[in-house]
Amino acid sequence: MSKQLAINYFETFSRKDIDGLAELFTANPSLRDWTGSATGKADVLVANKTIFDSVDTITVIPLSLYEDGNTVAAEIEVLINGTDKLLVVDIITFEGDKIASVRAYKG
Repeated sequence: MSKQLAINYFETFSRKDIDGLAELFTANPSLRDWTGSATGKADVLVANKTIFDSVDTITVIPLSLYEDGNTVAAEIEVLINGTDKLLVVDIITFEGDKIASVRAYKG
């Protein structure tokens, strides 16, 4: 089940759908990536909005997903503006059907 929730997250992120992301997060999620961190739904959404505003398009392509209990490790390709490619590993932890944390690592 967590794998499908992760896929839903990537699809919502790729649409730059901030309202959709708000529905996916718990009341107090955390986010950490190579540029910084955020805690609490409002701050996490601002961090995502900042990313969305900095690009024309962003597409997340899951390459492989590994599920263990309430955690998914996802190797993803992030395509920015249709040309720039990043390889990233996201570690996503869930509480029920909501995202409690996302930790993203470039690599």
